[in-house]
Amino acid sequence: MQLLKKYTLLVAAALVLSCASERKISRIRSHALSPGISLTEEQELPELSVGIPAPADTMVVEDPEGNKVLIMRAVKDENGEMVATDVIKAAVVTSRFRNVAERSGRVDLRFRITVPQAMQDSEWQLRFFPRLSMLGDTVALNPIFITGSAYRKAQLRGYQRYERFLATIVSDTTVFIDRFQLETFLKRNIPALYRFRTDSSYVSEEQFASAFGVTEKQAIDHYMDRIRLSLNRLRRERKDEMYRRYVRVPIVTEGLRLDTVIHAGGGDLIYDYVQTIHTRPKLRKAEITLAGGIFAEDRRIYEVPESEPLAFYISSIGGLVDDREHYLTHVLERKVELQTACYIDFKVNSAEILPRLGNNGEEIRRIRSNFVSIMENREFELDSVVVRASCSPEGSYARNRQLSVRRSDAVSDYFNRFMRHWTDSVTASCGFRLSVGDVDAEAGPTPVRFIAESDPENWTMLDALVQRDTVLSRADRERYMALEAIQDPDLREKDLQKLGGYRYMREHLYPRLRTVRFDFHLHRKGMQKDTVRSTVLDSTYMAGVQAIRDADYERAVSLLRPYKDYNCAVAYCAMDYNATALQILEGLERTDRVNYMLAILYSRRGDDRSAVECYIRSCAQNRSFVHRGNLDPEISVLIRRYNLHAKQEEI
Repeated sequence: MQLLKKYTLLVAAALVLSCASERKISRIRSHALSPGISLTEEQELPELSVGIPAPADTMVVEDPEGNKVLIMRAVKDENGEMVATDVIKAAVVTSRFRNVAERSGRVDLRFRITVPQAMQDSEWQLRFFPRLSMLGDTVALNPIFITGSAYRKAQLRGYQRYERFLATIVSDTTVFIDRFQLETFLKRNIPALYRFRTDSSYVSEEQFASAFGVTEKQAIDHYMDRIRLSLNRLRRERKDEMYRRYVRVPIVTEGLRLDTVIHAGGGDLIYDYVQTIHTRPKLRKAEITLAGGIFAEDRRIYEVPESEPLAFYISSIGGLVDDREHYLTHVLERKVELQTACYIDFKVNSAEILPRLGNNGEEIRRIRSNFVSIMENREFELDSVVVRASCSPEGSYARNRQLSVRRSDAVSDYFNRFMRHWTDSVTASCGFRLSVGDVDAEAGPTPVRFIAESDPENWTMLDALVQRDTVLSRADRERYMALEAIQDPDLREKDLQKLGGYRYMREHLYPRLRTVRFDFHLHRKGMQKDTVRSTVLDSTYMAGVQAIRDADYERAVSLLRPYKDYNCAVAYCAMDYNATALQILEGLERTDRVNYMLAILYSRRGDDRSAVECYIRSCAQNRSFVHRGNLDPEISVLIRRYNLHAKQEEI
């Protein structure tokens, strides 16, 4: 009787709670209650104002004409007069839109979700789903769950019931063996096996069967409680089903922004939500909406309609970029000079070119290839070739001078013959108009002048080789450098022979001094003036400008860094490299854009006076910045603080 009475009371209490919930839902529906989604209290750039003293109520700045202007925190009174005042900010902003700044490629969208007390109930779970819309895409943000204490207790009871069910599942199936009957059977019928009941040595299934005539499995199956085993297997197979039955509403731990449990208490529940997004090209606006529902157990008992959107208008530093085309001055010279060198070995005191001596074959082929490339070029025409041969210091300077002249003449004659042979063969085969001159049917190609010059002893190159050499000792290098004071090359070489490293120098460094340098003098075909200047689009600079538009500020900084101009400062400002941006801008002409960017940077630094002054100047130069100032939080906070728009109207 007592149990029946208790059960009746529980049923009655449940009915009372159910009726109370229905009445509460009815009131919510009749009053169209829903969670409020609003803008959070706007902060005046807290991350930029750390350590900055509170701004003064008044300041004096100069307008573009140099006049002193008094700026104060002011509003108009009932008589239309401007009076200084401290404005008390509301805790909740009712506006449905806000201008937010994109910095370093990111934007923080801050909004507040307010849940009225009338929507809260211990038996309910409120689920709210914010959604972000931008550039035609809609993204679900992490939801917010507000769980009543009784609702959470019911969830936990479900987990407890499921845990009790799991506890009934036996993992060790040997408990279902009737050990007493099995041991009795073994003792009576297989006493030899029974004696081994305490022996833990391993015996295979085959050995067991051959020794006792029955397998271990057969013996265990015979004395297994199959009914209990089947029931246990059935419980194991029903684990998922029982989880769904007992845990009707699982406790979610991942993918949530908030899951808070409310206990008895009054008042609205407020949650400030911050969502950081990465900017994209052409992203100017983002909207946040909120929908959801009220749940009792696993049933939705009330659907929260989707809210009116909160709009965030995104101001990007990239919008301040100067996208005018940037050009480079390209200087085109009529005359062009090309240089190359080769190492041709000669026999001692000989100027004869031997293609098979040393590495001469490869060097000669390389120089021939250079000649062919120049002669086939359609843009340039070859005028002359200066051939300069040099010798190493061993032997007398007079002999080396004669030898270098002979070698220079020999090389000039050798490649002159090659060039004429090549032009004759090409002209004969296809009538090709050669770059060495116009080929006339009767006169043939215009000859190219070879100029032979000489450098008797290449001491300059030897100095460089000795300084870079890692084999010579430091003492030998220092003693060698001291020999520069000897003007007579023969005496210098004589003293050089006394160095410990002279043999190494003669064998390894001297051969590199016997070079032949070719200076090719060309001119552009059809060009009359010696110099033509033209402008070409600076592709690197324009790529940096495009990177700012695309919010790829790191790339923009890397491309624009060498220019140190306005757009470079914009890229630095977007990356929050404020000191560098300010240094660049302060050195530029104070255009409207420069003044506006300076206003942003001074505001970030907490220098209100300079910021206001630059902003007023930028608006005087370009009225469009009056509207732009509302979009950038660094400027909009100054506009509100000092009522700048009203002051500009007076000015």
